[in-house]
Amino acid sequence: MPEVRVILADERLFIGHSPSGRAIVIDADRERDSAPGPMQLLLLALGACTGTDVATILKKKRQVVTHYEVRVFAEQREEYPRIWQDIVVRHIVRGRQISEKAVQEAIRLSETKYCSVSAMLGAATTVTMTYEIEEDGI
Repeated sequence: MPEVRVILADERLFIGHSPSGRAIVIDADRERDSAPGPMQLLLLALGACTGTDVATILKKKRQVVTHYEVRVFAEQREEYPRIWQDIVVRHIVRGRQISEKAVQEAIRLSETKYCSVSAMLGAATTVTMTYEIEEDGI
């Protein structure tokens, strides 16, 4: 079973260590905001998880992607626990003659089959995937 470690470095500032030994700073002090906080890391994990899926699937579908990014928007509940609610994931795909059908299928597969983070968050709130395709003139 993989183990992660989180070590207190300063008041509400932690150093997280992955099973491979890689480190990340986590700042739980929202006023200081010197690094992503625990809740922000969930959104970053969602973006990276679904982004990996979509980029890999588009490559397998031989789509010529020149730029790809994932933007994640969410609101936190006012009451505690202040979970994310109504998460919107925006996939922005730029390339040459990108197939809309290929993008839709890649997002669908990520959302319904591959992205574990989306599945976990989707059990607690609504996660909506959207996309835009931009033609690259280069």
